[in-house]
Amino acid sequence: MRWIADRLAAAAVLAVSLGPAGSHAQQYPTQDVHFICAFPAGSGADVIVRYFAEKMRPLLNRTVIVENKPGAIGNIATEYVARSKPDGHTIYIHGASALAANMHMFKHPSVDAGTAIQVAATINKQPTMFVVHVSKPWTSVAQVTAYAKDRKEKATYATSNPVGKTMGAIYKQQAGLQAVEVNYRTASDSLNDMASGTIDYALFDNVFATAQAREGRIRILAVSTAQRLGANPDFPTMTELGYPMNLMGWFAAMVPAATPRPIVDQLNAWFGQIVATDETRMFLNRIASDPFISTPEAAQALFLQQIKDWGEYVRLANIEPQG
Repeated sequence: MRWIADRLAAAAVLAVSLGPAGSHAQQYPTQDVHFICAFPAGSGADVIVRYFAEKMRPLLNRTVIVENKPGAIGNIATEYVARSKPDGHTIYIHGASALAANMHMFKHPSVDAGTAIQVAATINKQPTMFVVHVSKPWTSVAQVTAYAKDRKEKATYATSNPVGKTMGAIYKQQAGLQAVEVNYRTASDSLNDMASGTIDYALFDNVFATAQAREGRIRILAVSTAQRLGANPDFPTMTELGYPMNLMGWFAAMVPAATPRPIVDQLNAWFGQIVATDETRMFLNRIASDPFISTPEAAQALFLQQIKDWGEYVRLANIEPQG
């Protein structure tokens, strides 16, 4: 909590020292605040966005409107935020890791996220999950691998986001499989095909996967992070199972790059205050993720590094950029 107090104090001092800019930050926000979600209502991302929208309302003392702008693996929402007025009233709650991946998933990205987007605050660290339908007999990745090898190109798997797509491609390459990827607009769109047996396994985001596992629809077999996270220590990593990868997802609150620094600092303090609570830790743990608090400088540096890293991941996974 001392860290939060220090951040608030620093933001206040900076606001005073910057004259008119500081005055603007002290008055912020001056209107309704829009939280942008890159995926449809009811998706895993939407659950996180709406949780933080609800928690931020009393801190902002303004109406917080959640806008879902799905499509193009998140690029529609990213472009919208990048072109928004940089005044702190448009906040992008999204996987910064997925945004970094998108810089290499398309031949000509509509936005250079590294220069157009500023990470204001971090939220969590999370895995992508290797899952199968409960109707399947498999209880380990090894069993799925053996089945998929026998089925060759008749084996299938579902993806719906950049991290899942990459995880599936790396696993397939390392395991020597010929399984066919089936890309869905959302993870929920693949559930009927998994239940019918059309899809053999899937790579789901942690929010959707844990919710479906609690409902008894799917079985989680492994996670994409290099080390097990505190929230889900019982799930083995793909690396432990012989398929090395370190695909750590992390959600963040992001704003247009030209947003004044006092506003960025204020958002960092507010989000840090929320993430530091026991209630948020339990919320994040329930969706198999750990709380993650960082400064804007460190978070932006991690974001830029991941943009570089994802170029290598895409190369290793032999993913052909779209467009």
